[in-house]
Amino acid sequence: MTALVDGVERIAVLRANAIGDYLMAVPALEAIKRAYPGARLTLLGTAWHAAFLTGRPGPVDDVVALPPITGVSTSEIGHPVPDELGEELRGRGFDLAVQIHGGGRYSNPFIGRLGARVTAGLRAPGAETLDRWVPYTDYHHETLRFLQVAALIGGIADGLEPRVAVTGADRAELARVLGEPPPGLVAVHPGANDPRRRWPVERFAEVADRIDRPIAVTGTAQEKDLVMGVVGAMRRPALPLVGALGLGGLAALYERCDLVIANDTGPRHLAAAVGTPTVAVYWCGNLINAGPLSRTEHRPLISWTTTCPVCGASGVDVRAERCPHDLSWVADVPVELVMEQVRDLLMGRLAGYGLLGGLT
Repeated sequence: MTALVDGVERIAVLRANAIGDYLMAVPALEAIKRAYPGARLTLLGTAWHAAFLTGRPGPVDDVVALPPITGVSTSEIGHPVPDELGEELRGRGFDLAVQIHGGGRYSNPFIGRLGARVTAGLRAPGAETLDRWVPYTDYHHETLRFLQVAALIGGIADGLEPRVAVTGADRAELARVLGEPPPGLVAVHPGANDPRRRWPVERFAEVADRIDRPIAVTGTAQEKDLVMGVVGAMRRPALPLVGALGLGGLAALYERCDLVIANDTGPRHLAAAVGTPTVAVYWCGNLINAGPLSRTEHRPLISWTTTCPVCGASGVDVRAERCPHDLSWVADVPVELVMEQVRDLLMGRLAGYGLLGGLT
């Protein structure tokens, strides 16, 4: 029996979270689109998905920006599915509805309300059953997890690392903000939503000082203190870019970089998706779920800390309640290990600029 569903013209895929989460789903979205090339693929996402993906080449044909819905597009309690939204989505007549948005406690009932002929996705113990599903288990790389879902409906991967097209509008935004980036640019991104995933800013500054290249330090408006912490700790000038670029402009900036050095965060995924090598600091558990799947151009440095440095609470037991401490869990990664990977990735590009020997 073939996994393909007959007569599919409209597909809904639920993936309504942050940029790194979306990018890890791109190979699965491409696999689904390849299996149903004539179908229209609608991403059920959020407002940033609509802004970033509208008009951008890729597997997504259009985006429905969902309002806050508990367990679907927000973690906040008390946001049910608006009746009018349910009616509007059912009226689209989806033939296939795909859930790649977690274990399904909230997302599977949401998918069920769409009225699609066939549903497929992930299911944790106790979640509602879909027509076709694979178990949602702990410590499974998200990209591979989503490709298993795509396979349920006939989708076959054509690569594991995501790719995102940089558009003329992205490059124009970068030009308005920064002008022409200097050759050999290296970007440093010290932020991460979870403070426990942040390598100390002084370490980023030391690495940046040891690279004899132009340095840009990127971050959102909420990460201003981190960005300025790196710039302030450096012994030479660097360009701080705090909330100055949208996602498209940031993609264009990273496209022009020879390397991006970061924590485990969405911008690292974005840099990789536009074809730029990355060096990143990861906590061991996060590396399993969200690390790069290749090592030719992407080098993770791993912290093996497994308990909170303050209270000793376990970090590897995903069912344990999170302790309240926000101290870094990745501070044990040495600068020299990061520099080894920086040197290795930059060496070929340094040769192209006649700058060999510019690392210390």
